Amino acid sequence: MAARDTVSGYARALVAAAQAEGELERVADELFRFARTVQQSPELADALMNPGVGVGERLASVERLLEGRAHPVTVGCVLLVVQSGHARELAAVSEEAARLAAEESNRELAEVRTATELSADQRERLTNALERATGKTVDLKVIVDPEVVGGLVARVGDTVIDGTVAKRLADVRTRVTG
Repeated sequence: MAARDTVSGYARALVAAAQAEGELERVADELFRFARTVQQSPELADALMNPGVGVGERLASVERLLEGRAHPVTVGCVLLVVQSGHARELAAVSEEAARLAAEESNRELAEVRTATELSADQRERLTNALERATGKTVDLKVIVDPEVVGGLVARVGDTVIDGTVAKRLADVRTRVTG
């Protein structure tokens, strides 16, 4: 099975299971956040993806991290992906599941990268601004990314809005050097 088919299959299965539980939004969000945590932690990524680490040990790590903190469907999905040797595709599975979940509720996935966590008020204002800018109802997913020095980068479908300090400085530099 091709990697894209694998990702799509896991994401569709997750969405179906979460819908059956009535917890689609929660499960998609938990998986999205867990996958981003794995991406940002080299130690965790190694523990889940290193072929030198036994499958049982990898599964035990997932259970220690998620058990009691995440919905059983979320835990089950991560365990299945790791057990089947597809831990490297976890981020792609989470993105596809988030996209499918947003689609199910007639929304568009808005992935936003910021240097720090946003308050509830900031999230609401950002959601409203992205909806006005794109003309779409959005499902906001915030990723705290230390490489974003200031500001944020938002992606809604094919539209990317770069409001980072680095982008603004580059724009000024371009205008000055003309």
